[in-house]
Amino acid sequence: SGRRAASCLSLRWRAQPPPSFFVSSTVMAQSTPRSTARLALLLPLLLLPAALAFAPAGRIARVSLRSRAALSAPPTLRRGAASSGPIRGPRMVSVEERAKSPPGKGSPPPAKSEPKLSSWFNTKVLPFFQGPPEEDEESVPGPLGITEMCDMSQADGIWYLEQILTAKVYEVCKETALQEMSRLSERVGNTILAKREDTQPVFSFKIRGAFNMIANLSEEQRAGGIITASAGNHAQGVAMSAKHLGCKAIIVMPTVTPSIKVSAVRRLGAEVVLVGDNFNEAQAYATRRSGEEKLVFIPPFDHPLVIAGQGTIGLEILRQCTKPIHAIFIPVGGGGLIAGVASYVKRLRPDIKIIGVEPTGANAMYRSLKEGTRVVLDQVDTFADGVAVKMVGEEPLRICRSLVDEVVLVDTDDICSSIKDIFEDTRSITEPSGALAVAGAKKYLADNNMQGERVVAICSGANMNFDKLRVVADRTAAGEREEAILSSKIPETPGAFKRFVNILSDAGVKRGGGLNRTISEFKYRYSSRSGTDQGMAQVWYAVETNDREDAELLVQTLNEAGLVTTDLSKNELAKEHIRFLGSGGGAPLADERFFQIEFPERVGSLRVFLDTLGEDFNISLFHYRQTGQMVGRVFLGVAPLTKDKEADFLARIDSLGWSWKDMTDNEATKAL
Repeated sequence: SGRRAASCLSLRWRAQPPPSFFVSSTVMAQSTPRSTARLALLLPLLLLPAALAFAPAGRIARVSLRSRAALSAPPTLRRGAASSGPIRGPRMVSVEERAKSPPGKGSPPPAKSEPKLSSWFNTKVLPFFQGPPEEDEESVPGPLGITEMCDMSQADGIWYLEQILTAKVYEVCKETALQEMSRLSERVGNTILAKREDTQPVFSFKIRGAFNMIANLSEEQRAGGIITASAGNHAQGVAMSAKHLGCKAIIVMPTVTPSIKVSAVRRLGAEVVLVGDNFNEAQAYATRRSGEEKLVFIPPFDHPLVIAGQGTIGLEILRQCTKPIHAIFIPVGGGGLIAGVASYVKRLRPDIKIIGVEPTGANAMYRSLKEGTRVVLDQVDTFADGVAVKMVGEEPLRICRSLVDEVVLVDTDDICSSIKDIFEDTRSITEPSGALAVAGAKKYLADNNMQGERVVAICSGANMNFDKLRVVADRTAAGEREEAILSSKIPETPGAFKRFVNILSDAGVKRGGGLNRTISEFKYRYSSRSGTDQGMAQVWYAVETNDREDAELLVQTLNEAGLVTTDLSKNELAKEHIRFLGSGGGAPLADERFFQIEFPERVGSLRVFLDTLGEDFNISLFHYRQTGQMVGRVFLGVAPLTKDKEADFLARIDSLGWSWKDMTDNEATKAL
């Protein structure tokens, strides 16, 4: 077929304190003919005796290799055939295990005192790659059956290594660059390398896993057609893969999917079916139709072949960077990408940390690892829609339990700031999930006061909805801690405004003199309030700051001067709604309640909402701003909403099936 497979061998000694050595054979992808690739798989067997002969006695951790396992780099899967079982590949044997068993034929006798491997490697990494106990040669089953949708007991660590090395991704994918972010690296005092998956043909890494699974289907399965559910990058990956392989593809997308993404999938030749208001409804339809029409369902992350396809990124990273790497930061949604990269990297370089990054409002993997089981989130923040999942995959979670060091959580401001960082270094604009890893790397390095380290961040995609750019621009300054959003009360007396501005200019960290602070936003309206706030006006404003210390000193100085001030820089309600409303000034309404409701971004949502409420409730405030997401958040005031009407109002909102929160007691609401 003209396709070329992978392989060359690297044999290296590594010293560990106390002094000990072990041999690691690294198969790395190169463009070599298939016959040469198969021959290269024999090299570990040929070179291992020589390595043992030259090694100091008792200083090698033995690696058990079986000739059949070494040569069984899924030829049947490469031909697209289906079989029934896993490949039980080379099995790593720990020093402790070796000490308990008598020496085998042809192996050197054990030393009296063996050096111990790290406890983390023995307890976390090694069990994953050992897999089930060794079987007799004749009982070793063949490759994983393609029709078995995620039989998680089938794929062990060696199976993943073999599948990654022989993955069929380069027919449509390219090896993306590992680019140093020079400006950001200089600023944070560490070297940050960006793995540019945003430059793939569909501007996302997703095509790797999708193509690898579809390419391994039999001709009969491809002829019957494939189906998947996705609102973004996976949909485009499946569509392009199907077009290249000449099979029919049906992509089920929620009705709220932005038109730009729907058009992109249709241009690739796939049939698009719009169903439901969210991903769960679309996936349920796709699963049902898959069974009814005998279509192969291509999952976005929860399948071993999809995971293996994503794992080729780890292969490229280790080949492209031969210098020490402290950690690889990986965006986490369903977990397929981090599971694939970890399966390869931890097998060859267990010293490299694998660190996942999630948004604080979509932290399914963080919670699942913490609680020891797959957690279903009640609500998901969709700003980084590429990783907005309620539950991680079963197989990715199994792998991550053994191989992932930790998960870092970042907020929307951090993500927006990182989009700007990537743009300044590459002149490319990633989507929010594409900048997630850079945001996590920045936070991790800062929180641990690290200097002089080298880390890799995977920029996973660049399918940015253009409407979302203005939100990114609004939130970037807050993410860089260069802007503080504040609310203050000032007297309604002549000269009070001037006095307020003078105090504001001189407060906080001194930066070379007096009137030197930039006010980027200001809202004021004459107040007619009575009671304790009579004669006091509420002002909203945004000011330039150096850092958090500067902002804290600024607020402290204003309060000491008698101007009651609240810092709302981290308040989501303030940043999404309140800052865009006019400053307060009117008298508060009796029994007024405030809510934030998530509307599906589709035509007719407002009318459906108002029809549901009917004419029984008075809307006192309504604010909506398009953010380019699949759901739009509305800030709503209702007055009067007395106790006897509250239950009826909440029941009507619940009947819509839309998420909502009571924001009446929110700090930002009180400042209205």
